[in-house]
Amino acid sequence: MKKVLFVFGTRPEAIKLAPIILEFKNYPQVQTIICVTAQHRRMLDQVLGLFAIVPDIDLDLMKPDQTLSELTGRVVGGVDRVIEKEQPSMVLIQGDTTTVMAAALAAFYNKIPVGHVEAGLRSNDIYSPFPEEMNRRITSILGNYHFAPTEKAKKALLGEGISGERIYVTGNTVIDALHMILKKPMPMVARKILDRVGISDNVNERKMILVTAHRRENFGERFKSICRGIKQLAERNPDIGIVYPVHLNPNVQEPANRILGGLDRILLIEPIEYDAMVHIMNAASIILTDSGGIQEEAPSLGKPVLVMRTETERPEGIEAGTAKLVGPYTDSIVMETEQLLYDKAAYNEMARAINPYGDGKAAKRIVEILLSSM
Repeated sequence: MKKVLFVFGTRPEAIKLAPIILEFKNYPQVQTIICVTAQHRRMLDQVLGLFAIVPDIDLDLMKPDQTLSELTGRVVGGVDRVIEKEQPSMVLIQGDTTTVMAAALAAFYNKIPVGHVEAGLRSNDIYSPFPEEMNRRITSILGNYHFAPTEKAKKALLGEGISGERIYVTGNTVIDALHMILKKPMPMVARKILDRVGISDNVNERKMILVTAHRRENFGERFKSICRGIKQLAERNPDIGIVYPVHLNPNVQEPANRILGGLDRILLIEPIEYDAMVHIMNAASIILTDSGGIQEEAPSLGKPVLVMRTETERPEGIEAGTAKLVGPYTDSIVMETEQLLYDKAAYNEMARAINPYGDGKAAKRIVEILLSSM
């Protein structure tokens, strides 16, 4: 029996690999082995429960205040031992975390083929996002199967010398996961959040802005600037509500609570489970973010995305008009958000743009490719 070893450690990885794991259940001739590093313990466990995925191996490698070097060493060693025991036919990873890069390295050391989901994303600045940009470049060198979400991602890989015969444009599996969640009823926690910002009865009566901000490269003065922009939006626009699930990292918690805590029309909440987050996104009018995945998900829901970063490894959304770079700057965050709030034509131009990230069938394509080559 062929074995596919899935290795992941964070919530985004779990979300984007879940559709592939579930698709493999249709093929009993392949054994799937789920290994988690628990790089993000709490948020990872939420997604595992949501998709009813039970890890076969839990390395539980996260330690307080560990450095990237320490985490890398633990992942390489831990995955190496798993590979030695299980002898998989392939290691399948997703994205650009330290878990991804280190797992690819461990597979390489054992001469096991690597399949990389969401390959080819590039910001072209090795320090932004850090360390993700270098993680994905290293993974591309080590990979054998490159599942690119878009043609632009494929071109980036070709430009780095990756053989076109090893690159497959599949769409992004996050769209698959999104469609799966939207078929389910809205969780009670999402209903309560919407009610607290006063839009649960009719989302059109009051506009809700969803904020996600936690990127490492924005820590410090940039993050304070982001928070000041959010604060000004709430103070200047009495007809909006702002929902911000605040990341658990102290570099996010401290300034977010100090600058935004206790303000009218701003609801700071703990990170919520993925299904609730999807329904909150669906109820939002505008999304302000510095994360990556939401740039892919929001266009499927017809939600304009303002990206609070100076660059993005997902330029397809910018080119398609579903997203716009505004930077981590107070004035531009306020100006661009208010334009969407009050300029209906500008809003519709972004909301009605075509999502460049796929049709929700990426997982099926990836599994079919793997089955034909194993």
